[in-house]
Amino acid sequence: MEYVDLHAHMVSRTTDDYRRMAMTGCVAVTEPAFWAGYDHPSAAVFADYFDRLTDFEPKRAAAVGIEHYTWLCLNPKEGEDRALAREVIDLIPGFLDRPNVLGIGEIGLNRVTRNELATFVDHVELALEHEQLIHIHTPHLEDKYKGTRVIVETLAADGRIDPSRVMVDHAEEHTIEMILEHGFWTGLTLYPTTKVSPGRAIDMVEIYGPERICVASACDWGDSDPLAVPALVLEMRRRGHPETLIRQVVYANPVEFLGQSPKFALARRERETTTG
Repeated sequence: MEYVDLHAHMVSRTTDDYRRMAMTGCVAVTEPAFWAGYDHPSAAVFADYFDRLTDFEPKRAAAVGIEHYTWLCLNPKEGEDRALAREVIDLIPGFLDRPNVLGIGEIGLNRVTRNELATFVDHVELALEHEQLIHIHTPHLEDKYKGTRVIVETLAADGRIDPSRVMVDHAEEHTIEMILEHGFWTGLTLYPTTKVSPGRAIDMVEIYGPERICVASACDWGDSDPLAVPALVLEMRRRGHPETLIRQVVYANPVEFLGQSPKFALARRERETTTG
């Protein structure tokens, strides 16, 4: 079955991973800017990183028939450094016209500090100024609920924000309802330690329905699986879910959300097929 991995840090993965993803049905990935396991020492390093996300990775993906898209930001784990954040945010507009950039992300909170929140708001302002989609990281583990609540309340208080253009990622059982009830898209991250398993993700789809829910591997340099989405497909089939529902979760939903960007070619082709 074709699928879109809406959150995959392919700079951390091998070309063999791209190939295995293609062989299991992956037709597109979107790669949010992230924390690479260490703090970037300067804005110049971010510029080099953004070049890789917008030039080298699309070529690697295209070699196996996968479309590669990206999001740009300073990741929440580095959001405490306000001076660096301002320098990086000043760099981002120079990359927004590149053909695979879908928006601003993954922005959000890590330890839910005042400086992190200020950096988050700066990124949101940037997205609004340039009419970009927004992809949001919610904190891990013990900071999950508090951080998600602060993010959702901050966005909901800003009347300029269209919630249908915002993906709030890394939802879990205790945060998904508050995200959906405010009209945002939500991401269920199939990551073995700090996020959810395929089984838990399916439980949430069964409880809340498939509308505005996407799944992704978030594969990176850590203990993660670039084939997590196909694993979810197999588990949904084992539970007896129809192919139409499975396709909605792993393909149609991400295409609908990402298709709000005119750069997301897959959505454009889907519309042409439907109207043709």
